[in-house]
Amino acid sequence: MTGRLGAPTMLERHDLVHPDGRTFHLYGRCGGSLDRQPGQRDDSALHSRLDLATDTWIAVSPARNTRPAGEQHTTECPLCPGGLELPFPYDAAVFDNRFPAFSPVAPATTGAGLMPSQGKCEVVVYTSNHEGSMATLTPLEVARVVALWRDRTAALWADGHAYVMAFENRGPEIGATLSHPHGQIYAVPFLPPFVLDKVAAAHRHREVDGTCVGCALVAQAEPQRTVVPDEHWAVAVPFAPRWPFEIHVRVRRHGCRRLADLTDDEALGLARIVREVVNRYDRLFDFELPYMMVVQEAPDGCDDWHLHVEFLPVHRSADRLKVRASVETALGVFINDTLPERNAERLARVVPPEVSWQEITVPAVRAADPKGEE
Repeated sequence: MTGRLGAPTMLERHDLVHPDGRTFHLYGRCGGSLDRQPGQRDDSALHSRLDLATDTWIAVSPARNTRPAGEQHTTECPLCPGGLELPFPYDAAVFDNRFPAFSPVAPATTGAGLMPSQGKCEVVVYTSNHEGSMATLTPLEVARVVALWRDRTAALWADGHAYVMAFENRGPEIGATLSHPHGQIYAVPFLPPFVLDKVAAAHRHREVDGTCVGCALVAQAEPQRTVVPDEHWAVAVPFAPRWPFEIHVRVRRHGCRRLADLTDDEALGLARIVREVVNRYDRLFDFELPYMMVVQEAPDGCDDWHLHVEFLPVHRSADRLKVRASVETALGVFINDTLPERNAERLARVVPPEVSWQEITVPAVRAADPKGEE
């Protein structure tokens, strides 16, 4: 991935408000309005509870149990054009989840150990096509996903949320209830425990070693565990993975802490790598590998954090799942029964299909002129 890009193309964003108060952002085409969509939203029971034993917050959201369990046909999919959520043609979309764990209108709470679940849970729809995945999106579609990640996460950070994370759960094994290609973005009012652990580790590394832990992780990735060689990103099975075929995609440049910090070349590289990693997963065992994909941006105050994307597949072999058993769930002590270097070698040997990225850029997003809309 060498060479300089020209000026990025522009991607228009159309901002709409649902009758139930949720916000919708349509990227590219916007073929209608939400005026006739039914309002079915209940945030009344949302709240967070403090677990005194671990000093961590637990989000409580009973309404999530009423989510659709899946669709049998594309006409029943709420994410397809004409469906419950998006009743018109579109290219890509981001909207407030109807069944959130955190909401800007979460009710106030009173009492010890309680906190309002103020935040945002957004659904990120990659494409209007019902079939496919990140592995089969066109280069233009993947570049558009990176563009809307940058646009929405920057807006959510600017709103003052404590932590913002884009992610994807793929496959029923992970708990995904819809097969339409999509992900999510959460913005939460506290720093999650694992983020706090990473921040503390970065500070300790700086105090003891005098260097950046993100730079050290980039150096540690090479050469034995590299899966995809790249100029801007270290793409490797980590030295100490929790999941057998885990892959981290970490930006090389020190100071690139969030998606908004990416150069045009780095953003395009991320789009190419994400698509290639998922293709390698799908060819590893010759089926669509379920995984969790999380985009880890830096919280405020952690300068040694390199933006990274973690892929966490749940399979340890073609017919066996990695299960978080007692020691891992109760103690947080993970046991990996595979050799990371061997898994990296297997993933590196997979040959993904060739696709042309010529003339593709990650577009810059701009709000559409409301006066120009019908």
